[in-house]
Amino acid sequence: MKRLLGLFIFRPVGSSLLALAMVLVGALALRLLPVASLPEMDFPVIAISANLPGASPETMASSVATPLEQALGSIAGVSEMSSRSSEGSTQIMLVFELDQDIEGAARDVQAAINQARPMLPSGMSSVPTYEKVNPSSMPIMVLALTSQTANKAQLFDMASGIVQQKLAQIPGVGSVDVGGGSLPAVRVGLNPKALASAGIALDDVRSVINNANSLRPNGYLESEQGQWQINSGKQYNQARFFDPLILKNQDGQVIRLGDVAKVEDSVENIHSMGYWNNQEAVLLIVRRQAGANIIETVNTIRERLAGIEEMLPSQAQLTVAQDLTPSIRATLEEAQLTLIIAVALVVLVVLLFLRNWRAALIPAIAVPASLISTFAFMHLFGFTLNTISLMALIVATGFVVDDAIVVLESIMRYLEKGLSPMRAALRGTREVGFTVTAMSLSLVVVFIPLWLIGGLVGRLFMEFAVTLCTAVLVSLVISLMLTPMMSSRLLRPGPQEHESTNPISRFLGWIGSVSWRGYRRSLGWALKHHRLMLFSLFVTIGLNVYLYAVVPKGLFPQQDTGQLMGFFRVDRGTSFQSMVPKLEYFRSILNQDPDIRSVAVFAGGRSGSTSSFILVELKPMDERKASTTDIVNRLREPLSTTPGARMFMVPQQDIPVGSVGGGRSGSYDYSLLGSDLELLKTWLPKVQQAMAELPELVDVDTGTDDKAGLVQLEIDRDMATRLGIDMSMVAGTLNNSFSQRQVSTIFGRLNQYYVVMEVEPRFAQDLESLKEIEVVAKDGTRVPLSAFTRFTTGTAPRSINHMGLLVAESVSFGLAEGVTLSQATAAIEQAMARIQLPTREIQTGFESNTAQMLDALAKQPMMFLAALVALYIVLGMLYESYMHPLTILSTLPSAGIGALLALMMTSGEFNLIAMIGVFLLIGIVKKNAIMMVDYALQMERERGMGSREAIYEACLVRFRPIMMTTLSAIFGAIPLILASGPGVEMRQPLGVTIVGGLVLSQILTLYTTPVVYLYLDRLRHRFMRRKNQTTLNI
Repeated sequence: MKRLLGLFIFRPVGSSLLALAMVLVGALALRLLPVASLPEMDFPVIAISANLPGASPETMASSVATPLEQALGSIAGVSEMSSRSSEGSTQIMLVFELDQDIEGAARDVQAAINQARPMLPSGMSSVPTYEKVNPSSMPIMVLALTSQTANKAQLFDMASGIVQQKLAQIPGVGSVDVGGGSLPAVRVGLNPKALASAGIALDDVRSVINNANSLRPNGYLESEQGQWQINSGKQYNQARFFDPLILKNQDGQVIRLGDVAKVEDSVENIHSMGYWNNQEAVLLIVRRQAGANIIETVNTIRERLAGIEEMLPSQAQLTVAQDLTPSIRATLEEAQLTLIIAVALVVLVVLLFLRNWRAALIPAIAVPASLISTFAFMHLFGFTLNTISLMALIVATGFVVDDAIVVLESIMRYLEKGLSPMRAALRGTREVGFTVTAMSLSLVVVFIPLWLIGGLVGRLFMEFAVTLCTAVLVSLVISLMLTPMMSSRLLRPGPQEHESTNPISRFLGWIGSVSWRGYRRSLGWALKHHRLMLFSLFVTIGLNVYLYAVVPKGLFPQQDTGQLMGFFRVDRGTSFQSMVPKLEYFRSILNQDPDIRSVAVFAGGRSGSTSSFILVELKPMDERKASTTDIVNRLREPLSTTPGARMFMVPQQDIPVGSVGGGRSGSYDYSLLGSDLELLKTWLPKVQQAMAELPELVDVDTGTDDKAGLVQLEIDRDMATRLGIDMSMVAGTLNNSFSQRQVSTIFGRLNQYYVVMEVEPRFAQDLESLKEIEVVAKDGTRVPLSAFTRFTTGTAPRSINHMGLLVAESVSFGLAEGVTLSQATAAIEQAMARIQLPTREIQTGFESNTAQMLDALAKQPMMFLAALVALYIVLGMLYESYMHPLTILSTLPSAGIGALLALMMTSGEFNLIAMIGVFLLIGIVKKNAIMMVDYALQMERERGMGSREAIYEACLVRFRPIMMTTLSAIFGAIPLILASGPGVEMRQPLGVTIVGGLVLSQILTLYTTPVVYLYLDRLRHRFMRRKNQTTLNI
């Protein structure tokens, strides 16, 4: 090892070129690194869809969802299984473990579907299908298609036929959803009274339309002269062609379709609307593929937009309504600026201490060289340039310089004794080579528990930990390779330049010597009052436990991404027509807000239920005064005072803590699980009410339009049979009348369009219209539905949810300002106890990501313990001692107290980012003790000093490098606290914990470490004496 260190000093050209090669490779890797807001952590998710037209949600849940769930539940690696059954369809979401291969999982899913098929209802026309889903539900872009002249149907046709296809082909685009309209269609609105008087059945009308518009091959004629294709004419594609269709020709009386129906060119689904700001628009929502580079994808879309727009008719405009990337770009620029400031501050610390520009130049080169070289490894590990990895590099600045400082300070000490630069470089490097290696290795070991958490949090922290550890190990190589070589060439022998006449330099020198003399005096006092020092250490440990118990705990800081998601709810049974004005009113409130840049809204509904999508983009941070949380709080009042409707706004988060695969990201889901649907439905409103009354929670919402109005037909089957009517006739008649039935297909150039048949809306408004419907019996007689049916009104669930195999309902909520998740959880548990929720029949808990993160919070004490054990083992191996690692570990409690106090003073919460800060503190603070212990052992070995003189000497000699490394770590973290701008919420807790922990631990460890060293040394000697006596006695 010593020979290798000498080799770098004696071969300056080789050392310089090797360092240059590392930097160049790193710089190249930096250009290739993909950019993202956060580390890549998409769960493998597979969605299974099954359809059984006309089946009620209860039927779907029991006969379709349950058999499929039983088969799918046995697949290895499934971490969560949920399903939603609504009218005629079931969707099952399978979330797999993070490390599961999605292709293998897809094969298992197909096998499970095949296994479940015999148990599914026989009437299912199609086999259940599955698709791989990207769970990051955040749209990366919203495009608006608008036009002054074209109608909504034409716009939707262009959007789904041309734009959607072209966007989906762009690399990195995962899915493109089109909303805010519907395809063109011919609508046939029948008049049941006119049909009855003409004696025409609904099914007759359906078959006439279908037969008139069928498209079948007509064949061809062939002879010696040639071949002719036969064409029986084009399909009808407009209402005017359908109007004259003959339905009945009897006794010379011709009844045409136009006589008994209103035929018009309209849209397939009349219950849909879309807006961008104040313009009617069809919206295209673009989501990224898992693993895609967001910024590159958005850039490609922007480049290709002009080309796509050229394919559209001239009257249509395609505009970027919203774009997620500016906030990501701003966050990364802010982080890069913070990194540059941190490097500058760290170099300034070295300059202030050594007061020698030549000496300061060495870390000024070593630090950027280490950081740039790290990019090469980040590229190798497949990482991205994101908030977390940049945060690791900012913090690493303070660490990376430590190695260079320790080596440089050691060389400077020998130079000041009068050695030549070459000898000083050799001596100084050999003296601290082991110290620097011990410091770096022990820091890497601290982060091993972070890699082992697993799950979402583990994936998030692994990138941080690996980036930081790589930077530290690279800096170890550079500080042992480049720093000694540069010192031997740059520094001058003899007393250094700080003997200069510069008043600032002299003033700094005076401060340094006063601090050193003050420390020497106080250290003597501390060693005399060693019992008091030891007592203070035990008090610190006790305080740590107490403060950790009382500090409020949370998951992640609330981010300001500049995007809000809206969730629109109307009272049960509200029709689409009465919903529209309420949504319009809310839209006008959003458009008038001064901090909102654009609002994209679409709402649609089939079978009367309404679904909506609202995405709000705020102005950039420097153009608005309020944060996202302030804006949400400001909008809460006006958006919740309208009778019969309310809207919740939720700040979008890069780390979704809600449910995977949709739901309300940015809020939490509290789930109720049970086997009895009725019991769950009874308790859900009570739980919602109890949670809504808690001051800690806001925007409490069940997230389900739980009940739709229901008309129950009680059919007298005996009577129906006597009248010659069977159940399929009743079902067919109702289907023809009220379900926007698609009775014929028109094949167009871009899409397939439909002819939609139903009774005219004025005949489909209430119970009376049902009574007037007539069913044609087998003998052709017409029987009113009311002749053999009783009608009752009630409510029915719109959908039924399962989690695992249990029926599930969830209540989503946001946290009130200043409330942490741990406080909210405690309040919810007390509320559940107050309303006496039957916990045996109903299980409660959090969903998916939230549950994983709460689990990580619960594991925190174990992770800290694992870090300490790992550190003890490595240090024990390095020092070949059981006692010395304990001296080094004794420095850690003071850091914990400082961090927790700093968080409490800044009214922060102990979240997962602050936890990283504590791990970093373990890494930094133990360096002080390593430097002291290492030097003391050297003195005992080489000069035969007693343990007291050795540790006293070690404290004084290493006082300067200890102060330098601590101050450089503090200065490296200060930009994290003082930074403003996008993404700062994620970085601030880290800075607060590091600075708070370092300030307090610096004061305490300079005195407690020597005392602990002496006590453990006495213990070791006593143990040795006893061992020797035992050996002699034998």
